[in-house]
Amino acid sequence: MREEDLTAKLLKGDRRAAAKLITTIENNPRDAKKVMREVYRHTGRAQIVGITGPPGSGKSTLIDRLTSEFRKRGKTVGVIAVDVSSPFSGGAFLGDRIRMKNLSTDSGVFIRSMATRGCMGGLARATCDAIKILDAFGKDVILVETVGTGQDEVDIINAAHTSIVVTVPGLGDEIQAIKAGTMEIADIFVVNKADREGADMAVSELRAMLDLADKRGWKPPVVMTAAIEGTGIAGLVDRINEHYKYLKDNDLLKPWLKRRAEMEIVNIAKDIVARDVAEMKKSDAYKKLLEEIVEKKIDPHSAADKIMKMVKKGAGRKG
Repeated sequence: MREEDLTAKLLKGDRRAAAKLITTIENNPRDAKKVMREVYRHTGRAQIVGITGPPGSGKSTLIDRLTSEFRKRGKTVGVIAVDVSSPFSGGAFLGDRIRMKNLSTDSGVFIRSMATRGCMGGLARATCDAIKILDAFGKDVILVETVGTGQDEVDIINAAHTSIVVTVPGLGDEIQAIKAGTMEIADIFVVNKADREGADMAVSELRAMLDLADKRGWKPPVVMTAAIEGTGIAGLVDRINEHYKYLKDNDLLKPWLKRRAEMEIVNIAKDIVARDVAEMKKSDAYKKLLEEIVEKKIDPHSAADKIMKMVKKGAGRKG
């Protein structure tokens, strides 16, 4: 089915069209361009929330509870779970219906797992496009869970209006969060599993670090939750909504859009270059350059310059 037809169905609330379009942008970067050309002008209404944290911090349970709370408040919800890859199938390690089985039959909720196995193009690019598809699909709130490491994660979090960093007591994650630079991207800190010993200490340490940080404007709150019991979830949704209101009230949505656009343009450009170079590797000219490097006739930097010139001329596709 043509992208235009799928987009028309998407805008009418067709769940299968949403699923097919996300599969397309994951697996075929060239078709993704056509999809996003049709979808993009229908975006801009959803509230996007990024959630990150170390494995074992309870992000999936937290998202399950957040989804339920948003539904209670009359909001439709899209969930994108960026998963580690299955060592067997290469797909998402935990299926979306297993992760959130209580919500998967709710027509107001759409859940999609995206594996880190290397969406053909970048993971960040594919995830950002999936966010836009769910936005055009009409979801009021889109929750994006990331695996918790790497540049892809930072890019995905930067695609959210509100970024949440989740930690748990007793793992030293508060200090690690500072080292990883998440202090700069977090709009809200969550100490989950707050029924554990050391939760109060974790909250105190985070608040002390935030007091020392040069953070102007919005000061990230530290929220305690026990997601399994559902404790603190309503308060967390209140803080999420307060941050979104802060962005709107202070005319910060347009600067955010520009930052997201810049990040996406750079990532898409990198993907295009990476694909062209991969195509170039099939050519005789590329194989010849490798031989010349081995024979010390040319250095790798000069060879890379030659490859880029050949890519620009389309030599890689002809070879």
